[in-house]
Amino acid sequence: MEMPSEKSPATVSTSTTQEKPPISDTPATTTSNSDGEATTPSVPLTPEERHLAQMQRWNTPRINLYRFLAANWSFILMGMNDGAVGALIPYIEPYYDISYTVLSLVFLAPFVGYLVAALSNNLIHHHLGQRGVAILGPIFRLIGYIPLACHPPYPALPVVMLFPGFGNGLEDSAWNAWIGNMHSANELLGFLHGAYGLGATIGPLIATAMVTKSNLQWYAFYYVMIALSVVEFALAVPAFWKATGAVHRAQQGLAAGGGEEAGDGEEVHKRTTTRTTLKNPITWLVALFLLGYVGAEVSLGGWIVTFMLKVRHAEAFAAGLTVTFFWLGLTLGRVVLGFVTGRVGEKLAITIYLLLSVALQLLYWLVPSFVASAIFVAFLGFFLGPLFPAAIVAATKLLPSDHHVSAIGFAAAFGGGGAAIFPFAVGAIAQSKGVEVLQPICLAILVFILVMWWILPGGMRRGGLEKARENKERVGHQLVVLWGRMKSRGQKPEAS
Repeated sequence: MEMPSEKSPATVSTSTTQEKPPISDTPATTTSNSDGEATTPSVPLTPEERHLAQMQRWNTPRINLYRFLAANWSFILMGMNDGAVGALIPYIEPYYDISYTVLSLVFLAPFVGYLVAALSNNLIHHHLGQRGVAILGPIFRLIGYIPLACHPPYPALPVVMLFPGFGNGLEDSAWNAWIGNMHSANELLGFLHGAYGLGATIGPLIATAMVTKSNLQWYAFYYVMIALSVVEFALAVPAFWKATGAVHRAQQGLAAGGGEEAGDGEEVHKRTTTRTTLKNPITWLVALFLLGYVGAEVSLGGWIVTFMLKVRHAEAFAAGLTVTFFWLGLTLGRVVLGFVTGRVGEKLAITIYLLLSVALQLLYWLVPSFVASAIFVAFLGFFLGPLFPAAIVAATKLLPSDHHVSAIGFAAAFGGGGAAIFPFAVGAIAQSKGVEVLQPICLAILVFILVMWWILPGGMRRGGLEKARENKERVGHQLVVLWGRMKSRGQKPEAS
């Protein structure tokens, strides 16, 4: 066990912390000092206890409350950005007179922005801290939204959408990593991603109403987004102004258990680079899980309206409402099931949610009724809702503390690329096969991420992820154990 140093919080009373988390209320044995006062012996902290001691709360210190609210506001804008595109597709297509394949580039373009955000997130944190994220996020959104509001020629449209993609990816990765390391992370991430779902609910509703009821053009929606992005800048920058790169570097030094002592009495901590975290297979598993999940989520949200119009023959406003039901279900699922997931255990809870999602996706595909499809879509959103927050929590429990910002930031931003790749694939294939291809593609994605989830270390019981890290279980450990048990059972009749 690492011996405590003078410069890091290395000891704690056994009355508050025992050898392994969770912290117990069992009182420690007391001794007496020379003055006859009762004292409690101190023991060195384990790395897990050190991490628990450093975890922040959403309302302590007080500035965290404002920062949490600013992060939620940014996620509302992310949701409005992603949700409105699908609702506007039926109106962008005739405006530019283009095919589904060409139109689908509006989904693919932001992937480049998300990819750059994934690779630069750790570097921006190291030099600029969360302050840099709070400044760059809304600025890059505005760089994209202002030209969109001017409805440029279509070839410029995908290029312009690179910039909101970078801003969204940067904030997506940063705020997920920050809140994922807090106490009650499941519940807080449920609210954070519920804010995204809220934005994705009201975004299509506003966009559809502006076009169908107010007879405005599709680009009028981005006037609203410009105003809301300015509000975000005014909220986020003051809230995160003191969260500089120096503060982030100091926190990373503590997360790693203290750095080397420099000659001037300060600690020097070597930065955990993105390259280092990418050597851990858990980082890639979580990233692939999120890539598939976000791809399914945005493919459904982006093409529901077109599917309802072309296949279910719904009216324009009613079709627009179905995508609102989907995002509303997703919002409620994130908030409500966020309180369930941690109590059941992440591995088991997400497995159940995914199996239910597969069943609902099949019903949505095979039952040829508009009303039934709208109901299935709403419940599909509900059970898909908690998947993203749970994946972030799983990463924090399986990865070392000093890997969290880099690994979770990369996984969240890389996963956000799913919002570009899969909706583009749906559009490209729909050009020749019809928009009905949405259903089998989404079904295949759901099965894929279910397999990715099972490969992650940790059993199905509550606390399985924590035990997997303690026992240093490898990727796919539970599948190997399950296969061994099935093999041994199959050999028993032969032995008899």
